[in-house]
Amino acid sequence: MADINLLATNAPQDDGSPPPAASESRPAPDHVELIELIFFSYRDFVGDADVILAKYGFGRAHHRVLHFVERNPGMTVAELLDILRITKQSLGRVLKQLIDEDFIEQRPGAVDRRQRLLHATVKGSRLARELNAVQSRRVEAALSGFSSGERETVSRFLTAMIGPDGGDVPAEREAKDQ
Repeated sequence: MADINLLATNAPQDDGSPPPAASESRPAPDHVELIELIFFSYRDFVGDADVILAKYGFGRAHHRVLHFVERNPGMTVAELLDILRITKQSLGRVLKQLIDEDFIEQRPGAVDRRQRLLHATVKGSRLARELNAVQSRRVEAALSGFSSGERETVSRFLTAMIGPDGGDVPAEREAKDQ
């Protein structure tokens, strides 16, 4: 892997004050390497799916929407917004395209007919499974040779990276970790 670590400069700050001490401006070296590994692994992880998505004229936002709707049939738009943490306008554009091209459908709620419950269509489920399969192959290749304990460590690390609120951790993951 190429070494692309950038060094902090000794140039003054925009306000003319001296540059921060090295300990204030740069994370620990082992964290810099982990950060780079996360960038590179993310690039390749999503890159596999990007090739497939491009055939449909879709991007990563389409992938995320399709993934979570496929995994949570009947979810509301509000629930999807909470998971994705994007604006309603951004979701609206992507969701409209997925609906117009028959990857996702909206159904009225059984109790509240005003609710728009999201479901993947057969076509949407097929694409979601294809994207999941290509990414699952990459994950499995990366984890091959890991013990179950090492796999759990990776899982705990990734879960911890989500953030202290854990708001995006699926319910089955939260139950497993307790």
